[in-house]
Order: sequence, then structure tokens, then C-alpha cells
Amino acid sequence: MPIKTKLSSRAIDDKDKKILMILQKDGRAQLTEIAKKINLSIDSVHKRMKEMERKNIYYPGIFIDPRAIGFPLLADIKIKLRNITAEEKKDFIESLTAHKRVIDLLSIMGDFDLTCVLIAKDTNELEEISTQIRQKYSNIIADWKAMLILKTHKFEYYDLS
Repeated sequence: MPIKTKLSSRAIDDKDKKILMILQKDGRAQLTEIAKKINLSIDSVHKRMKEMERKNIYYPGIFIDPRAIGFPLLADIKIKLRNITAEEKKDFIESLTAHKRVIDLLSIMGDFDLTCVLIAKDTNELEEISTQIRQKYSNIIADWKAMLILKTHKFEYYDLS
């Protein structure tokens, strides 16, 4: 039985999940192909995709392998912050978000507050970036643990079945 409510007022359903699964495997899949696979009209698929995008359920785009474009070093930095104000934290996050070598920045729970993935062309550049950030924010960074990412085995894939 089809759901009569709009996506904006409901949770995603099995058809939405199927669309997302198809797009994960091939982000360039055509609407006609998706519509055939899940037994919906092209217009319905398009509306569902636009609504899921509007609700920030997914973001259309591409994934780039940093190593393939000249950044062989990826470092996962765990950052613990001192007891700081909300404004100081906001400023720090905005600075890292705007940094051209920061490709991921996540708030985390546990011993550290943030995890930050940096990319670099070589060890000298990685050391320079790390030093600049640590010196600029030495008053709010309590701890900094850096680990090199050797290989990516899985990246952002969700089994919605």
C-alpha cells in the first residue's frame, strides 16, 4: 500500500532506502534506471531524491581519493580541548573547517573532543600544518594524538536493507 504522506512529514521508507542504496553504488545512476529498479515513476523518484536532499538525508557529490591527486599522507588527529567557552570552540571549529588541508572534522565522544583528518603532500607539509594549528590554538588544545592512515578499507557505505 503506497504511503500518502509527503517525505517532509514522514520518515524514510523502503523505497527511499532503495534509492539511497542505488545512489551509494552509483551516484550517477539515471532516474529511469532507478525508477525501473524500485518500481516507481521517474517523477516519484526525482521528488523523493529532491526531498531527501532538502532534508539533508544525503548530499550529492563525489568522493576523491587524496592519494590519487597528490596527497599521499593522511593523518587522523584526535584533539582534546581544555575547558573552553562555546565561542572559543566555535572559532576553533570554523578555523579547522576552513583549512584547505582538513578533509574531515567530527565531534566525538570519549577521551577526545574532535577527530580531524589532514592531508599532506609530504612529511614536511604535515609537520608544518600540525605545528601551525597547535601553536595558534595552544591555549585551548589540551591533547593532540596523530596517527597516519595507511589504507582505507571501507568508506561511507550504509547497508539500509
